[in-house]
Amino acid sequence: MKRTFFGTDGIRGPYGGPVVNESFFSRLGAAAALWLAKRHRTGAKVYIGRDTRASGASLADALGTGVMAAGAQPLYVGVVPTPAISRAVSHGSAGLGAVITASHNPASDNGVKFFGPDGSKLTDAEEAALEKLIIGTVVPPIAIELAAESVLESYVEAATRILSPGALRGWRVALDTANGATCATSPAVFAALGAQVLGLGDKPDGLNINRAVGSEHPEGLARLVMEGGASFGVAHDGDGDRCILCDEKGGVLDGDEVLAILATHALRKGTLASRTLVVTVQSNLGLDRAVRQAGGKVVRTDVGDRYVAERMRVEGATLGGESSGHILSFDLSPTGDGLSAALKVAGVMAETGRPLSELRKVMQKFPQRTAALEVHHKKPIESLSGLQSAIRGLEASLGSEGRVLVRYSGTEPKLRFLVEGPTAAAVADGIGRLVYAARAELDAH
Repeated sequence: MKRTFFGTDGIRGPYGGPVVNESFFSRLGAAAALWLAKRHRTGAKVYIGRDTRASGASLADALGTGVMAAGAQPLYVGVVPTPAISRAVSHGSAGLGAVITASHNPASDNGVKFFGPDGSKLTDAEEAALEKLIIGTVVPPIAIELAAESVLESYVEAATRILSPGALRGWRVALDTANGATCATSPAVFAALGAQVLGLGDKPDGLNINRAVGSEHPEGLARLVMEGGASFGVAHDGDGDRCILCDEKGGVLDGDEVLAILATHALRKGTLASRTLVVTVQSNLGLDRAVRQAGGKVVRTDVGDRYVAERMRVEGATLGGESSGHILSFDLSPTGDGLSAALKVAGVMAETGRPLSELRKVMQKFPQRTAALEVHHKKPIESLSGLQSAIRGLEASLGSEGRVLVRYSGTEPKLRFLVEGPTAAAVADGIGRLVYAARAELDAH
């Protein structure tokens, strides 16, 4: 369903731009309250949290101003991980949750993610309905002081209960919190479970979120694991809804490998609901093979963790996620939660007595390569005849031993390419052919 402002994961863009600014966010807050009223939730509570970006406080105030002006009750919960807002909404009486964040993007960007009454992200149809209410909405320039409420304590307590008391006693855990929203929560949980925490990216200043740290830059985590003799490492993104792991030898694991470990372990125990794992079209074919060999099946969706969540509900599945590190485990949370995912992997390590470097061997990746081109205009991919010809030719040459994915980013002005195949050489050649064909038809760099 076509939307104007919302992308793959909420609204996101440069702070001060045409969409991510205080004026628009106040109108957006009012539209959200009107949307709630149309759903017979007049005067409902709306939790508003944010990550550590310097622009977050004023955007949260603006959103809250709009919410209050349109008749709902905004409650400011401060700097919190995204999954903490999701949990608070699903466990409380709020009608909506909003997190001011641009996830893994740099501090110069910001945005917002919305969560409905059950703690799930809004659907395409719900976002489209909310967008219609923004047009023509005017919010008077009033100064308000948002009422405050804390959700961190209950989130930390719930995360700590994922493992038994003292389960990580004697462990060293390297933890990169990306100078973001998890700086106060993830270290507290690991410490409460008995682990010695080696910290990285834990000094946010409003401008350094995701800067050379976090899930997009795991090289620092790998060094910390090796230098500190850690049992394993965890890297979050700026808002804490995903994680990338590092084994005790410094090897980095992406979301596919995390899912492979959790899914195959659950299959062996007979606890994987519907014997089904839900992933996106981005995930490596090696994940399908690992799950299939363990007696399960993999179902794929479009890119975006909310599409994964929607399909999980259809399939009756409780585990799913993305290669980027969004891991959804419905027995713990209605949305992606990097801390919960890391704790579940730690639980598998503790239960089996095997290090992460051994557990990851359950999945052997197919050679894969990705690329991206920045574009000025997102021309319909189907209209690019040269690129379409290159895609068809590559798919024919790879056959059943590979796949090709070409799509526009939902959050950035980029055309993304993914090629998987039987050999690294075939993949490198294929990605080169696609990029060359796209450059010939697009104003790209």
